Amino acid sequence: MEDYLLYITIAAATIASPGPGVVLSISNSIRYGFWGALSGILGIASAMLCIAIASATSLSVILATSALAFTTIKYIGAAYLIYLGIKMWRSSSSFNVNNINMLKSHTQRFAEGLLITLLNPKPIFFFMALFPQFLNPNKNYLLQFLLLATTFSILVIIIHLCYAFFSKLAKLKLSTPGGNKILGKASGSFYVLFGLGLATTNK
Repeated sequence: MEDYLLYITIAAATIASPGPGVVLSISNSIRYGFWGALSGILGIASAMLCIAIASATSLSVILATSALAFTTIKYIGAAYLIYLGIKMWRSSSSFNVNNINMLKSHTQRFAEGLLITLLNPKPIFFFMALFPQFLNPNKNYLLQFLLLATTFSILVIIIHLCYAFFSKLAKLKLSTPGGNKILGKASGSFYVLFGLGLATTNK
């Protein structure tokens, strides 16, 4: 496989760019601590691995050729992000990083990370465009594909853990009532913006 290091660089830059997954990891880290954010991060990484696999199957072809299929998934994902954003915004007055009663289980955090990622069809087209650039036609396609997909998922875990680590450092400032409210409204606003952006964008 050609230019593996270049692939890692491109993948890392893509993963590190702001998006719903990054916002979720930051929010979870502030609320649940560094390791508490891991379940959500694993959900995001698992979804990315599923999407990477889907990009090499008939599902990717269906989404690429069917405007209805793409639009349906896109709007479901956008609606879910907007729903999360409105929910966070409305509860921002009672949003408290130290409130045990509001804590989500590891399973809920994993599911949230999984859904946020799976309901966004854009990564499929990213993988479809990216993978062929780094595949050697003279070598085993399956092994190369598995390496690229696994590498991407591992990078998701590493980079999102970095976000979680630095976010945890800000927890003390955000543990005040004013800080809690700002965090709730900011997170909610980002989700709504991402949702609206997904709903209004073209393929």
